[in-house]
Amino acid sequence: MRNVNIGILRAPQINFCLSGGYCLDGLVVPDGDYSAIVKDGAIIWQERKYDVLSFVPLDEESHFTLCDVVIGVNFHWERKQNQIFAGALRFIIEDGELRAINNLPVETYLQSVISSEMSATSSLEFLKAHTVISRSWLYAQLRRGEEVTEAQLGYEDEERIVRWYARENHTLFDLCADDHCQRYQGITSVCNEKVAEAVAATSNLVLTYDGEVCDARFSKCCGGMTEKFSACWEDKDYDYLDSFRDNDGKVGFVDLTDEAAARCWIEDAPVSFCNTDDKEVLSQVLNGYDCETNDFYRWQVKYTQDEITQLIEKRSGISFGRIEDLQPVERAASGRLVALRIVGANRTVVVGKELEIRRWLSPSHLYSSAFVIDKLCSDAGEISFLLKGAGWGHGVGLCQIGAAMMGERGYSFSQILEHYYPGALLHKIDEI
Repeated sequence: MRNVNIGILRAPQINFCLSGGYCLDGLVVPDGDYSAIVKDGAIIWQERKYDVLSFVPLDEESHFTLCDVVIGVNFHWERKQNQIFAGALRFIIEDGELRAINNLPVETYLQSVISSEMSATSSLEFLKAHTVISRSWLYAQLRRGEEVTEAQLGYEDEERIVRWYARENHTLFDLCADDHCQRYQGITSVCNEKVAEAVAATSNLVLTYDGEVCDARFSKCCGGMTEKFSACWEDKDYDYLDSFRDNDGKVGFVDLTDEAAARCWIEDAPVSFCNTDDKEVLSQVLNGYDCETNDFYRWQVKYTQDEITQLIEKRSGISFGRIEDLQPVERAASGRLVALRIVGANRTVVVGKELEIRRWLSPSHLYSSAFVIDKLCSDAGEISFLLKGAGWGHGVGLCQIGAAMMGERGYSFSQILEHYYPGALLHKIDEI
């Protein structure tokens, strides 16, 4: 079984605990609490210097705890947790800081991903579907080349800044443990029997298209219309990551690249799989901190002119002067903005793609870039900007809340996958 390297935490000093038996350089390390730091270009542990510090588990019961792991990095639910992991623990130096890396088998990793991405009490068919796409996404990333150039990640000039964020940024390990890749919180997120059953029942199953493993993206809530790959990442698309209505039969497609149509769509609440306030189902899908977000299908954010001016300067690093207007320039298929003109007293810039827009217009991230803008003026002449939006996340591929509702309504895992990845086929990874 293939192993995978997961980058967990980076900090100048990392506190950790070893339990159940680990060895270092062939010698058994006593269980206990430890601390490692970076000093003068070396890792310092137990008053000794290391270039790489590797703790190897002695058996399957061995585990380690990392203190103060940051989850939801830069998102509105960011916080720290102490997390427990199985497998090997390795420390390296990354950009002058200490990086903790967990090495473990892929299928063990997937059990935690399914429990970390959502509450593990959802329907078995939904859990099976999510296991397949998480495995597919993983293998698609591992098979990709690791060469990344600036041109692949965006471009900018005086009038336009376009950026996107690819997981290939990781060159010292395979994946990170946060939303940038897939949530992975070790055995802190307890794997219950249903998750274990879902992983076992779909063992080595992946989605493929034209003989290649699918880059099976997913997000929390599409807002009623899924999105194409090119709206969020490189300027290319995949047939199996298409835009469509998230409902039975995918009926009633609307051209949301049109500004008037996008406004009607966002200000409405059309029927779709993910348009639900079923707290029982949502509690099955969403982890505790995700449940703090309950306006994911349609939402609003309002800023005064002073607030938006300060926010955009802080988040973009650009001195726009007083923000005078926010103007949609281009929308993708789901109504998500991929280009937004920010008009300031001193400078005007068009920003994209969807995630960069979300970053500039929130202290963390907006729920999505599928929003319309109302510029309001009070009787006192004070200007404010009301953003009315739809969905939570980029909207590409599987909609987790929509897929959970499909599972609750009796759809099989293969039907869920057929809905969100049209034309993709199920294959065993060892057959490819």
